[in-house]
Amino acid sequence: MPTTNDRNASQPWRPSIPLLAAGSVAIIAGGLAAAVTGPTEWDHGSWVAAFLVLVTGVAQIGLGTGQAQLAPVTPGIGFAAVECALWNAGCLAVIVGTLLSAPIAVSIGSALLVAALGMSTFAVRGTGGRRLLLVLYRALLIVLLVSIPIGTTLAWTRH
Repeated sequence: MPTTNDRNASQPWRPSIPLLAAGSVAIIAGGLAAAVTGPTEWDHGSWVAAFLVLVTGVAQIGLGTGQAQLAPVTPGIGFAAVECALWNAGCLAVIVGTLLSAPIAVSIGSALLVAALGMSTFAVRGTGGRRLLLVLYRALLIVLLVSIPIGTTLAWTRH
């Protein structure tokens, strides 16, 4: 009988399913937010749509894809579920904090996002192959890590 690691090694995409599914749902939600922004004259609608699509959706799919392709030992489904929960809770806190002009909520959400990125970094430690994909994955991590304190600073300076 195969062990969990044996099964994960033969199905590297399986543990990334929570990240890929949640990212896909976020992209759809972002499209819906964009669709209602104009007719409802929602002031923050375009920002919410962009955040849902780019940060909650595309970035999360990038994290899941990178881990599935790069991790020398495929992370377990539990690892990916925790990472997914941290990422989505962080994104939700940032969105709610922005809409309610509550920079403390943005800061809490940002801390959750950093924790999820730490897990993402940990998941691919020790990988040496697929250089281009590894460079792209690390670039994604760096862009996200640089963006988080910028967004948090903006939340505090605006309110």
